[in-house]
Amino acid sequence: MQQTLRNKKITWTYLVLLLVGVTVSSGCATTGGTVAVGPLASSNYGPTTDADADNNALKIDVVVPVFDPNLPEDSDTWEEKGIFAELRRAESNRFALKMKAALEDENAFNTVRVAPNSTATGDLYVSGKIITSNGEDVEISITVADISGKHWFTKDFEHRVKEEFHANIRNKGEDAYAPVFEEAAAYIVKQLKKRKAAELAQLKLVSEIRFGNSLSEKTFSKYLKINGARVELAAAPADDDPMLRRIKPIRVRDQLFIDRMQTYYADFDQQLNESYLMWQQQSLFESKAAREAKAKSLAQGIIGGLLAVGGIAAAIISDDVAADVVATGAAIAGAVVLGQSFQTRAEMKVHREALAELGQSIDIEIAPQVVEYENQTAELTGDAAEQHRQWIAFLKKIYDLEATPEKQL
Repeated sequence: MQQTLRNKKITWTYLVLLLVGVTVSSGCATTGGTVAVGPLASSNYGPTTDADADNNALKIDVVVPVFDPNLPEDSDTWEEKGIFAELRRAESNRFALKMKAALEDENAFNTVRVAPNSTATGDLYVSGKIITSNGEDVEISITVADISGKHWFTKDFEHRVKEEFHANIRNKGEDAYAPVFEEAAAYIVKQLKKRKAAELAQLKLVSEIRFGNSLSEKTFSKYLKINGARVELAAAPADDDPMLRRIKPIRVRDQLFIDRMQTYYADFDQQLNESYLMWQQQSLFESKAAREAKAKSLAQGIIGGLLAVGGIAAAIISDDVAADVVATGAAIAGAVVLGQSFQTRAEMKVHREALAELGQSIDIEIAPQVVEYENQTAELTGDAAEQHRQWIAFLKKIYDLEATPEKQL
């Protein structure tokens, strides 16, 4: 009897809970509250200020100059510091391209372009310097400044590659250094979000005026206040200013020229890719072996010094520590042999030669090209930096011709 009453009580409890649930569900469905499916009402996303909305809508243009290879002036020290000069020069271009890709993945900018140097026109400049690159450890220094010359920050980013990276089949064809560029890009976007929309809009105007100033100081310098590396607006031209209207189409052509350069950088990186990824993998093992051998040698040296200072039996030092030192020496020798084998094996010799050839110069070579604008033509020759310099001189010529009434095109 008691069991029967208990079962009835449980049944009624479930019925009551079920009815309450139905009532609550019905209330939610009929009162316009939060719905369980579909997009949430705007109030669920928290307050949004006009400034935030403008900041998100206004996207600026980024220039990533080719990285500084950071080669010591004394070339005799390159080998002892483990610096392969040609590789560093090749990395200068590759790292700039990887930085561009990481920034684009953030989807926070209008365009991101790699350029031979920082003379290209943009709103924000992300300049890099290679501190370390040995297959296992990569460290880069990133300096960000805007078109006004305002320094946003300089910060080092580093990453250590684990052996497991190369062992994972999913990473085949992937760059082991990717995390360092992703971290840097995320930090840059974090700093970008601290800027107000009005500040970013001002940068875009400064970009326009500075580009105009590169074509005609006589016309545009009056709008600029220059103090060393800082460039600020002294005044702003009217939106319908004829001179400003004249440079707009010319600037579009300049942007298209830099856009075409992206193809050259991408082609260069494609040629480099297979050999570079092979170098990364092989150098990881060399670097790790050398680092561990050095650490062990240092530890044994400290132990030996402590034992000697403490006056502990020399026999112990000569037996145990000496044996370890010999083992350490063998490890170092092994790393050297591994390095030599990397350089002399037929397959790796081909890759090393490819890296050396591609890294002869920090500036990628571009075939001569004939450019045309407003019935004027010019042949551009030399590497990427030189052709860009010649291109700007050509645009200046176009501007001067248009500005002269009797020579209007």
